[in-house]
Amino acid sequence: MPIVLASTAIAAYIAAALWQAHELAKASGEARAPAGMALIAALLHVSAHIVSWHVSGGIELHFFTALSLIGLGTAALTAGLALSRAIGALGVTAYPIAAVMLALYAYLPFAPRTAQALGWQIQLHAGLALLAYAALSLAALLAIALWLQERALRQRRLGAMLRAFPPLTLVETLMFRLIFAGFALLTLALMTGVVFVENLFAQHLVHKTVLSLLAWGIFGALLMGRVFHGWRGRRAVRLTLTAMVLLGMAFFGSKFVLELVLARSG
Repeated sequence: MPIVLASTAIAAYIAAALWQAHELAKASGEARAPAGMALIAALLHVSAHIVSWHVSGGIELHFFTALSLIGLGTAALTAGLALSRAIGALGVTAYPIAAVMLALYAYLPFAPRTAQALGWQIQLHAGLALLAYAALSLAALLAIALWLQERALRQRRLGAMLRAFPPLTLVETLMFRLIFAGFALLTLALMTGVVFVENLFAQHLVHKTVLSLLAWGIFGALLMGRVFHGWRGRRAVRLTLTAMVLLGMAFFGSKFVLELVLARSG
């Protein structure tokens, strides 16, 4: 892992978060400058992975690598959204998370640096899965923001909460757009898994597959409920977070046990 690239990316993420927090504190609504810094951080982040994979001779998708790549995707999506609209505290949350995930990958001594010879089929499946997790993770952050806003409205604590986040209707709209994109990507990831992954229902993949399908079903039901019944608010938040917990257990739970507890490669 090129430590200099990773360290510079981490510093840029933190700078973007602090910059965004400063803009929120003075209630200027400025979005583009912190977003530009975050995009620079994301470019450094992806460059660190590319260089690391080049040095190791191939792609490695260890537990901490996956965490780092999902943090990268979430931060890049957040910065992309911030280029066109004020996203408030979302950047203050997403950018430090990406920095922490990259730091775990870059600095922990027990993260392996061995590469695997992955065919394009598995790379496609893994790439779709990671993009889906990134989009749905950002949707989960927006769901939490939506819950906080609705709670503040019920308790009539409006000032600080309204300054910290975009308008409630925009948060809800962005959340559902990301859920739709993440659901589409997750569908493709599951389809490529069925087609390309050998022994998909092997012992160490059964729970991962079942939990992923459960999460996929909940997201699908939420989108159908939104279209046909206008589901929103607390119901949408609960279903989104429930599905994300299942998805996190499917991927990170299995990788954590197999790679860190049992010292096996998943």
